[in-house]
Amino acid sequence: MTSLFDPVRLGAVALGNRIVMAPMTRTRAAPGRIPGGVMCEYYSQRAGAGLILTEATSVSPQGVGYPNTPGIWSRKQMLGWQDITRAVHDRNGRIFLQLWHVGRVSDPEYLNGQMPVGPSAIRCEGYISLMQPKHEYVVPRAMHSGEIRTVVADFVEGARNAKGAGFDGIEIHAANGYLIDQFLRDGANQRLDAYGGSIGNRIRLLLEIVDGCIGVWGSDRVGVHLSPHHNLHSVWDSDTPALFSRVAQELGQRRIAFLLVRETNEDRSLTPLLKREFGGAIVVNGGYDLALAQRAVDERRADAVAFGKPFIANPDLVTRLREGAPLNTCDTATFYGSGRKGYVDYPALDGRAWCLAVPEAERREAD
Repeated sequence: MTSLFDPVRLGAVALGNRIVMAPMTRTRAAPGRIPGGVMCEYYSQRAGAGLILTEATSVSPQGVGYPNTPGIWSRKQMLGWQDITRAVHDRNGRIFLQLWHVGRVSDPEYLNGQMPVGPSAIRCEGYISLMQPKHEYVVPRAMHSGEIRTVVADFVEGARNAKGAGFDGIEIHAANGYLIDQFLRDGANQRLDAYGGSIGNRIRLLLEIVDGCIGVWGSDRVGVHLSPHHNLHSVWDSDTPALFSRVAQELGQRRIAFLLVRETNEDRSLTPLLKREFGGAIVVNGGYDLALAQRAVDERRADAVAFGKPFIANPDLVTRLREGAPLNTCDTATFYGSGRKGYVDYPALDGRAWCLAVPEAERREAD
């Protein structure tokens, strides 16, 4: 029987175990959206994961929608990530960069007064995350075809910068109601051009981005993140199974390294359909504990399982799961914010505080 602690290969990358650290926004980037010393410490602490998927990282200034999230469009950002990949590799870890554009899930305050963009001028419901005082999302500006080409180029440049930063590969964020997901769904995409209407048109942006990134990395170091039934940020589709079946087929033809499918563990899950249509490695994510994760691997529904919140409070999560040890409890008040508290100060299994030799000047800058 295959165990979560057995090796697995995702594309060209051999993992020591099947436990993946899911991407999680933590808002600890330094000014200029540059990854700093405290982020280096955070990721290196979690290098025991079979694979780390970084927090979502914007490919352009237009693609941001939260405070203090990192970017990958500038040389300084690339050099900051380079320190992180080196630290993770020094501990025999593997790490992919998640490339991101939020689309309409933003506000002029984050965009130097410019309006957010999306496939169509349809507002995201709800209030802007992490912004005070609270106010609703604005109506985005529908992108013109030239801007779409620019976004594709931004992702490709982000992929190129990720390679320069020393990552083992990239994951394209096509989930959770952000820009690519907005193009996929007919509830957010009502365009009448080559990027709207039919499923084949609505998946065009994703496939152009994937093809461009494959040109940088090769198909076996590119993953894609999907969330078929997580209709976050008010995205929905009139025929979700048909849409994501086609996406899986197209990505399978490209032989990318993996699909990460974020779904809750429920009867309407599309993961079995996507696995069949994709034909490659599947990483599942969404409320898994050790027993559910092992069951997913036993039943061959997944090749690996991504854990999110458990990795926040347990840098040594793989060791704790392997030994059946209790888990630290997350401090939800420090999920987002700044500084070290609730970020790099959770104790290891032996009770000692984690410590990485990061120059104090870098720590002060990041804090």
